[in-house]
Amino acid sequence: MSIPAAARRLLSAALLLGFGAVGAVAQPVTLAANHPNLVSLWHDVATRTVLAPATESRTPEEARPSFAHDPATLHLAIYDAVVAIEGRYRPFAVRPTAPAAGASTDAAVSAAAHGVLRALFPGRAAIWQPAYDQRLAAIPDGSAKTLGVALGSEVAAGIVRLRANDGRNMALQPYVSGTAPGAFRSASPNPIFRHFPAMRPFALNSLDQFRPAAPPALNSAAYAAAFEEVRALGGTASSLRTAEQLEVARFHTEPPPPFVSRNFGRLAASTPDVVDAARIMAMLYVSFADAIGACFEAKYHYATWRPFSAIAMADDDGNDATRADAAWMPALPTPNHPEYPAAHSCTSGALGEALRHIHGTPDVTFSLDSAVTRTTRTYVGAEAFNQENRIARIAGGMHFGFATVAGEELGKRVAEWVATRHFQRQ
Repeated sequence: MSIPAAARRLLSAALLLGFGAVGAVAQPVTLAANHPNLVSLWHDVATRTVLAPATESRTPEEARPSFAHDPATLHLAIYDAVVAIEGRYRPFAVRPTAPAAGASTDAAVSAAAHGVLRALFPGRAAIWQPAYDQRLAAIPDGSAKTLGVALGSEVAAGIVRLRANDGRNMALQPYVSGTAPGAFRSASPNPIFRHFPAMRPFALNSLDQFRPAAPPALNSAAYAAAFEEVRALGGTASSLRTAEQLEVARFHTEPPPPFVSRNFGRLAASTPDVVDAARIMAMLYVSFADAIGACFEAKYHYATWRPFSAIAMADDDGNDATRADAAWMPALPTPNHPEYPAAHSCTSGALGEALRHIHGTPDVTFSLDSAVTRTTRTYVGAEAFNQENRIARIAGGMHFGFATVAGEELGKRVAEWVATRHFQRQ
């Protein structure tokens, strides 16, 4: 973190009183990815493993990998292994019986990461095994190394057991689109991420725990206002959308698996402290995975149409304030899953709220980059990131404004739940 030493001391004092309690002593925080560490190393190995093209499917994870859930599993194992040795925070799930006194944290982290990847992705050993061999070879032989490997391996096995049969291998039948006004029309028989609602959450009691209220009725003034906003701003030939708004929309069209994985790696490298790095990544990924799961539970529960369907079929929506335009097309491609709530807003809300709890202040400045625009954008506080996500999805023609607001609130509630029940100081 690029903050003065005095400010760091004040921030530490505030955090000792309890993460999430934003008090008068909280100072703005700026995150920079200039501290590569053991956690960021294993995050890189894990994301390369999860995102690798499938060559065989010996496990449910290899058959249907998840850029959100699989790294969350890995980072929980790393976190529980680290705090078993270093203390400072409460474990998430596993309290190992292997001795922690004298154990090498480096060995424990590597063994925990290795144990998870070996269990979930045995067919991708060409990625994770050399990294493990190289890391272990750099640790001097002796009791510290032996104890660390034993502890990390035990934690990994416990976390893997915790996540076994998580629901991802649910059989998916061809999707049947609705035909009534307001119903989602899929672009193919298999809209994406349909298995997410079947996957067991990490921290929530259930994925419908914070399901948002239904979107505005088609005949309401709120629906008509959101309809007109996306029609005017989000079409291919908008006269109201600015060049900056279109660039922002394009920035956020990189597919989530590489975008999220790469940029979360930046956050992993925002501190040289391996304990803090482990906590950051575990809290971020648990919040993210549960938020995206809850978001898609709500999406497929309500199964509402996208703007390109709504605008083309407006004569049938029962609202005199909307008008059909069969020629209207969104400025950018629309993802093939239901509209409400907006997934990008679900995850931006979760990310911002998690960072607020991690650092004890909402004034966290961070940067993300996009492979689509090949640019890096910096956000001065989480609210700036949320606002950008809202306009990006409207200006790109993918979402109604009310879906972005509902998604953001859902993500915040999930991250708040995670942060107030887990990853607390001892």
